Amino acid sequence: MLRSLRKIIGAIIIIVLTQMINMQSVKGELPPLVPMEDFFKNPVEAGHSLSPTGRKVAFLKPWKNRMNIFFQSVPRGKEIQVTKVTNRDISGFFWANDNKLAYILDEGGDENFHIYTINLDGSGQKDLTPFKNTRASVIDDLENDQEHMIISHNSRDSRVMDVYRVHVDTGELELIFENPGNVVGYVTDHEGKLRIALSSDGVNNSVLYREDESKEFTNLVTTNFRESLSPLFFTFDNKKFYATSNLGRDKSAIVVYDPSANKEETVIYEHPQVDVSGLLRSDARKVVTGVSFVAAKRAYHFLDHQRREMQEFLESKFPGLEVSVVSSSLDESKFLIRTYSDKSRGDYHFLDYDKKEEAQLAEISPWINNEYMAPMEPISYQSRDGILIHGYLTLPVGIEAKGLPLVVLPHGGPWARDHWGYQPEVQFLANRGYVVLQMNFRGSTGYGRKFWEMSFRKWGKE
Repeated sequence: MLRSLRKIIGAIIIIVLTQMINMQSVKGELPPLVPMEDFFKNPVEAGHSLSPTGRKVAFLKPWKNRMNIFFQSVPRGKEIQVTKVTNRDISGFFWANDNKLAYILDEGGDENFHIYTINLDGSGQKDLTPFKNTRASVIDDLENDQEHMIISHNSRDSRVMDVYRVHVDTGELELIFENPGNVVGYVTDHEGKLRIALSSDGVNNSVLYREDESKEFTNLVTTNFRESLSPLFFTFDNKKFYATSNLGRDKSAIVVYDPSANKEETVIYEHPQVDVSGLLRSDARKVVTGVSFVAAKRAYHFLDHQRREMQEFLESKFPGLEVSVVSSSLDESKFLIRTYSDKSRGDYHFLDYDKKEEAQLAEISPWINNEYMAPMEPISYQSRDGILIHGYLTLPVGIEAKGLPLVVLPHGGPWARDHWGYQPEVQFLANRGYVVLQMNFRGSTGYGRKFWEMSFRKWGKE
């Protein structure tokens, strides 16, 4: 054992010495050494969300080393603290209405999350799920209903999550679905009615449907783990639903599914290279506005000229950055925008689109100097058996890309994929002079069934 350890240490010393010799012959100079903690420490603020009227923004921020909720009027109002929890971080929140927030919190790391509401002035805190040894989650915040939300919790039976409609002020609960034991997900329609349930036996998944809450659920389709039909949301007449589907195809596409005929009615969009799962909509105008997908970087296919024009406006304001809409006012005249890149966690901005006025609300990690960060370049190459592999290559800034040490950084999962964007471990290594190679090896998700299935029973083989 000791001899093996000495061999390992010796090999490491040889590698380090070789890299030092190689680095001495490299032309140029690396940027200043950025302290390691700067890459990995928590952001200044996180989780920003615009209020229903668009007049306020709430966000999470550290207070006594715990993430708490703050809010301010937009664009430049005074910052006001709402919560003062000290035991655990608040893991998430949303607006119950324009004067009340709802948040999720467990006790001491037991992961029995409860749902709380609180007024913006910090008063009226209420636990909507005040049951012992119970875990709760939010299914639909019912943004058009200022008095209710739909939640699930397991107070009746710790093994399953039942569904309730709860009053945000009184905490009064109405049971709307008792879980038989195999239901793991739900979809509501645009009126807040529970219409779709997703069940699973651990391998096979089923989509269950009912016309209204007075009816029993019936099975529409059952798929094995290789195929999927994943409902996204209902059409605006509440008669059909949009879904991501790879039924009968290699790449997942966005489709309209007709439950009365029990079949896919229309393919909205499919991409030749990657799976598509993001569908954009305007609830105010009741239209589907576009599709988002990730190839080398995030991209859009727009179905609506207004949404296309807004994206073009945003990208002209923030050239070279990826720009996404985080939330909006109910009338969709005001928006919360997030910008980011491979060199920065980015910023939050408030946008009054009618007036074409924009204001920065927060810089997520202001201590990161973009000039010292390295660009992450999308690449592709053929494997030795001819398979096209996509990935990302990050080269250190300021020095010649020759004779440099290389770190191969495969993603985890394994059913996952790497994305373009700021990654602290990548930038940390590049700042130290390392080249970083990330590859979406066969078996990575997002590139269709065939590419994913190539890894079956082959993990770890050369």
